[in-house]
Amino acid sequence: MVTVVELLSLLLVSVLWGCTNPFLKKGTEGIENVTKTNRVSQLLAEVKFLFLNLKYLVPFLLNQSGSLVYYYTLSTTELSLAVPVANSLTFLCTLLTGKLLGEEFGGKQAVVGMFLTMAGITLCVISSIEDKNAGKQNMSESVH
Repeated sequence: MVTVVELLSLLLVSVLWGCTNPFLKKGTEGIENVTKTNRVSQLLAEVKFLFLNLKYLVPFLLNQSGSLVYYYTLSTTELSLAVPVANSLTFLCTLLTGKLLGEEFGGKQAVVGMFLTMAGITLCVISSIEDKNAGKQNMSESVH
């Protein structure tokens, strides 16, 4: 059965990934002004630009901590539940955070998409809970 800790872990992953995405985008502003003469110098200059830029580095580190939580959660949660829940909620967190930062929201279609996404996540969680309960019931029937 899906535990509360697993669901909270997936929610934490989604918040860490989704809420940092718009900040990562903002943190890269200005990278297009970095120009060097060859590809290797260009790459190194862009990496230096990003990692000396706190507006990029802090969201990047938070985003990566979400990845650590995600990999830990995968060890205890069903893959068929963890992946769609984490990725769908990440999408929602990205949309909402972007909106709070003044980005375009997407209008009515985005709202409908969010409701459909939440309905899909709910069905995944319910299905996972019912599958586990059915498995336990079958196990107890076979013992008696």
